[in-house]
Amino acid sequence: MAAGIMITERAAERIKELIAAEKKEGQGLRVKVVGGGCSGLQYRLDFDAPKGGDRVFEKDGAKVLVDMKSLLYLNGTELDYKEELMASGFVFQNPNVKRACGCGASFTV
Repeated sequence: MAAGIMITERAAERIKELIAAEKKEGQGLRVKVVGGGCSGLQYRLDFDAPKGGDRVFEKDGAKVLVDMKSLLYLNGTELDYKEELMASGFVFQNPNVKRACGCGASFTV
């Protein structure tokens, strides 16, 4: 299994755009796995500064911050950004997911 999180160019560009728009310079996109949703786990995204114990993944100046507990569920994940007619957002290609709910908002490992 690949170590860490891979960030696509589209995701890196969108992270940088959002950080600039929100005036969150020096911060990164925190990706956290929390309990919830119909399948038991879900992703939570927020802007934050790195904390002790975080793993920081970077591509082209865009930072993704992950705490060690969440990394257990995210290891090997590709983070992408999709723009589609009906919806746009970050997309996780997580090899650890065994089952996801129909809408894709929650998952089981």
